[in-house]
Amino acid sequence: MINQLKENAEIILPENGLEQKIQQAEKENRKLIIKLGFDPTAPDLHLGHAVVLKKLKQFQDLGHRIIIVVGSFTARIGDPTGKNKARKPLTTEQVQHNAQTYISQLSKIIEVEKTEVVFNSNWLDALSFSEVIELMSKVTVAQLMHRNDFSKRFSENTPIAMHELVYPILQGLDSVRISCDIEMGGTDQLFNCTMGRQLQESHHQPPQTVMCMPLLKGLDGKEKMSKSLHNTIGLTDEPEEMFGKTMSIPDSLINEFINLTTDFSSDEKQNLKLKIIGGENPMMVKKLIAKNIVSQYHTPEMAERAEKFFTNQFQNKNFEEKIFEAILIHSLHHKNHILPLIELCQQLKTTESKSFIRRLIENGGVQINSHKITKPDEEVQLIQHTKIKIGKRTFFELL
Repeated sequence: MINQLKENAEIILPENGLEQKIQQAEKENRKLIIKLGFDPTAPDLHLGHAVVLKKLKQFQDLGHRIIIVVGSFTARIGDPTGKNKARKPLTTEQVQHNAQTYISQLSKIIEVEKTEVVFNSNWLDALSFSEVIELMSKVTVAQLMHRNDFSKRFSENTPIAMHELVYPILQGLDSVRISCDIEMGGTDQLFNCTMGRQLQESHHQPPQTVMCMPLLKGLDGKEKMSKSLHNTIGLTDEPEEMFGKTMSIPDSLINEFINLTTDFSSDEKQNLKLKIIGGENPMMVKKLIAKNIVSQYHTPEMAERAEKFFTNQFQNKNFEEKIFEAILIHSLHHKNHILPLIELCQQLKTTESKSFIRRLIENGGVQINSHKITKPDEEVQLIQHTKIKIGKRTFFELL
């Protein structure tokens, strides 16, 4: 059991903390309280989030208490992004909308009906200013500056707002309020999770064990999977899109995806890695990974259909033989049946930003009737049966 819970975990603090917590719970004849906190900063979960959620599910299957702490207060502050500037705070309405979307998506991995969901605004909104000052007195500036992005920004004379320094302390207080035994997170949350240990000790509670899971890289193979970087595979993506995105990962990510995104057995995972070492065509292994992922979040039958769609759409047919999504010209906002290419693409791909669409066009990622157009402002005549390819997996036909 311990080995299963430790699988894929990148950091466990203290090193024997998991064993200690399990022994303590058995001695006290109780279940462990396992915490996962998230700020609902974007409404969609992706495979990067699933890495931690799957570990949470393992604890849940063993009967432990799973508490999801929704950062309904802290999201209105803005956690430092790990980059060189603060994250933009959200409005109360944005937080509520995103939180409800997150919670509904959690059911794809964990049993929501057996999960406790709490909102940290319930206790953080109630803090008086004197209580905030008392809380801040538990932590020194030197300790906060151990957080890598704070120290980096300080050394580069990049502004650090006071509310950013307070954020890890508030996250730590969440652990105090729920008497957390184990806090889960990605490796980028290590500092904030250890703050929970410190505050629990100052409140005379046993310090929580911290378990940090690896950060799954996105489709670019470089940065962590993040919606803001447009490199995600969403848990609610349609089967064909989920399959196609998985097939687009660079070969360098195959082992990482085998380990962190599939639910193959340990032996099956090892066999797939040996196939790669033995010279197996990486595309064949990616197909197995893609099929497994679609099966997890949809059904095996949908995974079969997604594989067939991918083969027909991207391997067997030329441009004219693809399956195109029909778009009625009168459903588009245009003037005299003419639109700049960038505006046409934006109306067809409403989930993408204008800057992303512009880069895609300039890099040759858009075709009109099988011809690449690299000028975003080039005017396109909206004529029936015009065929448009946007990116690698999106095809439209004007009707």
